[in-house]
Amino acid sequence: MADKTTLHTTAPEALTAAPGYQVRRLYQAYLAVWVRAVDPTLTGPQFAVLTAVNAAPGSDQSSMASAVALDTSTMADVARRLEKRGLLERRTAAADGRRKLLYLTEQGEHALREANGRARELDERLLDPYPPERRDELLRELTALADHWESLGGDT
Repeated sequence: MADKTTLHTTAPEALTAAPGYQVRRLYQAYLAVWVRAVDPTLTGPQFAVLTAVNAAPGSDQSSMASAVALDTSTMADVARRLEKRGLLERRTAAADGRRKLLYLTEQGEHALREANGRARELDERLLDPYPPERRDELLRELTALADHWESLGGDT
């Protein structure tokens, strides 16, 4: 009979000492919690697009891509998916037929309101290990790290 004992192997120090490995772990954990706590069908990037379009309706798809840290091809795919779900409307710009202007539909506004409350609750839970006076500092550090890494990748 085969041994059914599960072995738990720890990650080697070469990984645990690597910032990228820890960022990937954080992101994977975040995605898992997002699906359970916020929305099982609305992804983080989709939520970001809805949030950005809500803040600046009628902005073009390319500008929105930059605002939500997506490359233009991923942004186009996300926008098409949101449009197919009836959450987003893409209108062709009158002055330039290649530009798509983005607007939330009523259904998109409702979905965003629903998800936003749960996302804000998740944000609070994620930062629970830190005292309130450290949370702003932590977000500034994460933003600075993201800005720096984007500059290394040439995505600025």
